[in-house]
Amino acid sequence: MSLFFSHDDALQQLGDRLLETVWAAFPGLARNQIALTWLVYEPPAPINTGGALTAEAFWQYSPRGYSYRGVERIDPAGIVKLFYLVAVHEWLERGMAQPSTELDRAVRDMIVDSSNDATSLVVDVLTGTTSGPELSPGPFETWKTQRNLINRYFESFGWAELQTINVNQKIWGEGAYGRERIFLGELMDNRNMLTTIATARLLHSIIGGVAVSANRSQLMMNLLRRSLNAEVILSHSNNQVTGFLGAGLPLDAALWSIGAETDRVRHDAAYIELPDCYPYLLVVFTDSKESSKNESILPFISRQLVELMRSLSRREALGQELS
Repeated sequence: MSLFFSHDDALQQLGDRLLETVWAAFPGLARNQIALTWLVYEPPAPINTGGALTAEAFWQYSPRGYSYRGVERIDPAGIVKLFYLVAVHEWLERGMAQPSTELDRAVRDMIVDSSNDATSLVVDVLTGTTSGPELSPGPFETWKTQRNLINRYFESFGWAELQTINVNQKIWGEGAYGRERIFLGELMDNRNMLTTIATARLLHSIIGGVAVSANRSQLMMNLLRRSLNAEVILSHSNNQVTGFLGAGLPLDAALWSIGAETDRVRHDAAYIELPDCYPYLLVVFTDSKESSKNESILPFISRQLVELMRSLSRREALGQELS
């Protein structure tokens, strides 16, 4: 697969060292229960600029990156909401969906509060489908075709990273019923599936200002912004910082992220800016019952990566001065 980022030997060594540290600290986390993609943005990277570049110019830029099991398909849980966020802004931009107070509220609650109920409405708006009892074969085929509109939208991107994903399902607290359960398949083989590389590229496009449009990318960034203020975090039960990458950051960091957890997985996708460091993007999926309940793993990874980023930024800045 031809990737949107460039392999880098220095990042390869640091990334491998990071994972060895994680496995030493959490021996119950198997090597096939984590996937990770990490991008580093050296100045003058065209990132978080409010969409100063055209999409064509932006995609000429290739950040340095590292990935471990980045192409493995994993149940994304609420990370799929990032894809629904981009899709609903595309629909609004094209006039395929009409703006409304309720849709605005649902999009906001889907991302800010990680609401599954809000996500249900967004999926209905995107596909013109609704949940409900079983359908007869003819209407059900039409329903399935409509529900797959989101998959067809992302297929139209032509990105190799998106070829294996599936984003046609709602997210349930206790399980799907009726037509939704049948649509999942007897063995749940039609469930949502994402990779860390696919997630990283989509988030990369948002922070690059080229997801749908510069203005809509900025609207998405506004929703993804997370506060590291303790009072703000404590006031929101679904703050997507506690137990996630944001919990391992210093208070002077700037964070844009979307986290997700179930009784099986704990994931996070984040773009991070630190003083005196290169900005970076980090997507981590952990897929085990132990990791889903352990709120220490993702913050631990984040703290380790902060130190690696500081060391990398200082070393390369010194190298530039000496040269």
